[in-house]
Amino acid sequence: MRLDKFLKVSRIIKRRSVAKEIADQGRILINNLPAKSSSKVKVGDTLTIKFGNKTETIKINRIVETTKKSEAEDMYEILDETYAEDFN
Repeated sequence: MRLDKFLKVSRIIKRRSVAKEIADQGRILINNLPAKSSSKVKVGDTLTIKFGNKTETIKINRIVETTKKSEAEDMYEILDETYAEDFN
């Protein structure tokens, strides 16, 4: 499955166009390699996504074409979540 579609179906990023934009800016790594929106993902891959202040590392557990919101969280597991700056 394409990276941008996986991010949308799993609801990590709500819109595919936003997922495509983030990937094409070089802010997503698949197994520590830079990824484009058209990169293929498979079960077992590790994604590192850089949102503004937050960096999230995710492991893909399952890939399905469509899913309900309640089942979307079963598609991945969050391995690490770090923040560049702590505002406390």
